[in-house]
Amino acid sequence: MKEKIHPTYEFVEAVCACGNKFMTRSTAKTLKLDICSACHPFFTGKQKLLDTEGMVEKFNKRFAKTEGKTMVRKPKTEVKAKAKLVKKPAVAKKAAVKKPAKKAAAKKTEAEAK
Repeated sequence: MKEKIHPTYEFVEAVCACGNKFMTRSTAKTLKLDICSACHPFFTGKQKLLDTEGMVEKFNKRFAKTEGKTMVRKPKTEVKAKAKLVKKPAVAKKAAVKKPAKKAAAKKTEAEAK
């Protein structure tokens, strides 16, 4: 490694917005934090479980239907076979009328001109 190009890694006092101070190591001169382990809801135990749109109740309702038993998934080949039977038959497309190629049309017009 090259010498004298790397920043110094020293002890620094980190200060949180809540007023908590602690020592850590960093290349920065000062560390100002928005949140630390002393005030973060996850570490303090104040975190609340948010139930967005009743997802917990929805899960519990589905789980109650199975009576706690795990469901066995069907093999993919069986699912694909059923899907093929359900598909509607393809509608036959009308045959497209082929237009003569430009070169062939040009040759015909030259022959007619002579």
